[in-house]
Amino acid sequence: MRGAAGRGIYPRPVTSAGGPPPAGGSTDGAGYADRYAAEGPELVAARSRAARLRGAPPVEPAVGATLAVLASGLEARAVVAIGSGGGVAGLWLLRGMRPDGVLTALDGDPEQLRAARAAFAEAGVPPSRTRLIYGTPAEVLPRLSPGAYDLVSCAGPPGEFAGQLPALLGLLRTGGTLVCHGLLAGGRIADRTARDPQTVAWRELARAVREDESLLSAVLPVGAGVLVATRRA
Repeated sequence: MRGAAGRGIYPRPVTSAGGPPPAGGSTDGAGYADRYAAEGPELVAARSRAARLRGAPPVEPAVGATLAVLASGLEARAVVAIGSGGGVAGLWLLRGMRPDGVLTALDGDPEQLRAARAAFAEAGVPPSRTRLIYGTPAEVLPRLSPGAYDLVSCAGPPGEFAGQLPALLGLLRTGGTLVCHGLLAGGRIADRTARDPQTVAWRELARAVREDESLLSAVLPVGAGVLVATRRA
């Protein structure tokens, strides 16, 4: 596979941004993982912009790097990102996607979409490579082509997308991958006494994915936790 550096457009090679690791890392292995996934100026600017917005924080650098690796392994040409996160996850996904790939990002927060649009423009991403859609998963997913996507990435509150699991899986081609970020945040999913709506939504989503015989799944302790599931034939 060709490296991103030879594509002539963003994503450019990632370079160290210097300074302390972004929020979400620590001084142990998690902090090292975030520092290892060093972010260049475009991602640093996008992360700074996204951090000022309300809503869920952008994915950690280690999670972004994981998304890029997954997209590259799939040779992804068509990707859906639910929860734009100010464009941070999108920039990482684009880094791993094919040079002719198109990222469809949807968000119910117009400020997040504006931040994502600014992040893509500053990074030199051609407009033809991104499609930004305002709306919730329940509103937008039925308008997308079933079986046409290599990867679907979900971030943000699970209540916004957990109930749409059949529709999310329906977007994937055979061999395509679903990625959901955040299920290990605060360690609440493993705390049997935690019954708040978000934790319950994560438990139900994780259980449904694990019990689906058409999926091969794993939980990765990266960032706030990543649930990865591949659709088998």
